[in-house]
Amino acid sequence: MAEENLFKMAPINFGAGPGKIPEEVLKEAKEEFLSYQNLEFSVTELSHRSEAYAQINQGAQDDLRELLNVPKNYKILFMHGGGQGLFSAVALNLIGVNGIADYAVAGIWSNIAANEAKKYGQINMVLPQPHEGAIPDTKAWKLTPNASYVYYCDNETIQGVEYSFVPDTKCVPLVADMSSNILTRKVDVSKFGVIIAAVQKNLGTAGLGIAIVREDLLGKHLSICPSILNFERISEYNSILNTPPIFSVYLFGKVLKWTKRHGGVKAMEEQCRMKSMLLYKAIKDSRNFYENKVPFENRSRINIPFRINNGDEKIENEFLKLAEERKMFQLKGHKLVGGIRVSLYNAITYEDISHLVNFMKEFHENYA
Repeated sequence: MAEENLFKMAPINFGAGPGKIPEEVLKEAKEEFLSYQNLEFSVTELSHRSEAYAQINQGAQDDLRELLNVPKNYKILFMHGGGQGLFSAVALNLIGVNGIADYAVAGIWSNIAANEAKKYGQINMVLPQPHEGAIPDTKAWKLTPNASYVYYCDNETIQGVEYSFVPDTKCVPLVADMSSNILTRKVDVSKFGVIIAAVQKNLGTAGLGIAIVREDLLGKHLSICPSILNFERISEYNSILNTPPIFSVYLFGKVLKWTKRHGGVKAMEEQCRMKSMLLYKAIKDSRNFYENKVPFENRSRINIPFRINNGDEKIENEFLKLAEERKMFQLKGHKLVGGIRVSLYNAITYEDISHLVNFMKEFHENYA
């Protein structure tokens, strides 16, 4: 790549979260930041009781409902506390049915969620053992017939593990954390009791969590559930119980409209398939210089970790250093697993990943 082209190349954020936000969205937000809709003050200064914010709030709900085809008997809630807050909210709102919940632990985030839920009831680990890096066949799962709910993380960002199926939990409500892969593929929302997501990975900036909750699951909260995490309470106030994270909701709404303009979930799913195929092919073609150990059927389309030269940290650090010189940032793997991690959220373009793959090939030739 010529030095001139390198200089002109825009920086690429491959981070797992906060993730890349579409440039188109950032430019719109920049234009409105100082004066929202000619009000002559910033969107960050809007009253949450104003008509302007009411339109932002409802518009974001309506667009998410349209994009995911959310049935009418589901509420869309905007929550404080990000992913960690949602982990608590799920247990506080649902486990009170009979005090027992099933958790399928296939990675670090589902394990954290399970540990949080243990504060409020009995947790059954449904997999043969807490399993990180693969998803055992469902025949080996040990589900509790009378569980209050079954919980899993649809895409584990740290290990790069993603479910290719929706678990069959019979009549037990299914809860899924889709923080990192929501809007990257079609989802049948009617199969779930609750879907949660922290938006800073694929839908906007930090500060906002969303919960899509089937109406019959409202009102089952524990008496100790704080109002700010209470699904029923938040629903009653249309997600404006108190001052919401206004800018996060605003930017979330902008990302949803960007998604609609660019072909919706169908287009995002196809682009995600193409981007992940390109990267996995580069890994495979390196003949184990780059290595991803996740079983093929469990590999994430969104967060792809790999090691270099059998986990040679010196070479991996050189890879990261040279990548940053090429303006490709936040490729370092999570501190708990090391290595390299590439996140392919919807805002990452095919051109972005092509730049990375070309660099990977060049690096392989020079360091193998």
